[in-house]
Amino acid sequence: MKMVGKSIVASLFLIASSVFAAGQPITASELTDIEKQGKSAVISVHADWCSTCKAQDKVLAVFMKDPAYKNVTFYQLEYDTQKDLLKTLKVRTQSTIIVYKNGKEVARATGDTKEAALSKLTQQAI
Repeated sequence: MKMVGKSIVASLFLIASSVFAAGQPITASELTDIEKQGKSAVISVHADWCSTCKAQDKVLAVFMKDPAYKNVTFYQLEYDTQKDLLKTLKVRTQSTIIVYKNGKEVARATGDTKEAALSKLTQQAI
């Protein structure tokens, strides 16, 4: 019975994590495409253990559904596993959000979870 309970809890955790995911996983080639093809994107540097990241995810998930962002791709960079991209982007901490417009970085912020501030930040990609 205890094993079943643990399995259920683990399943619920995985479902909750995916519900608040703030974008598709990013790869090095996708980052290159953003820059070379002049795309607009929002990259969220995320760690599963980070409460600030989870709060940001909830806000970014709402923006992803907004028609104003139809030409903006939302990506998530995993802080604990994608060290090469962290170095490329010069990111030192999780909960960093990087905004690209026309293939160029135009803004970034770390640790902000307020909807108004994140809206102002991400709208720079539009």
